[in-house]
Amino acid sequence: MKKIIILCLTSMLLFSQTVFSLDLQTAKSKGLVGETASGYLGTVTSASAETKNLMSSINAKRKLMYKEIAARNKTSLQAIEKLAGKKAMEKTQPGDYIKTNGRWHKK
Repeated sequence: MKKIIILCLTSMLLFSQTVFSLDLQTAKSKGLVGETASGYLGTVTSASAETKNLMSSINAKRKLMYKEIAARNKTSLQAIEKLAGKKAMEKTQPGDYIKTNGRWHKK
């Protein structure tokens, strides 16, 4: 009986997608999302609902932060987005994706 319970629990852990939630670095390293010049994440390939939710959540948080920075510095949101996009692309790890000239490529 113990073996059956252990086998069931192990199977549930292996096949459950909600046990291990997706984080940004994992999504980037798997090539699911990448940085764009607009300062926001974009999907590199067709994305699952989990990937889309992660990207939307991060982009919403970024936008709030960009708005605060723009207000503090009395500049436009677009200027902050452009600067943030440039910095994010510079900081992107080798092997992760960036979008330049409308195309995704590995850095």
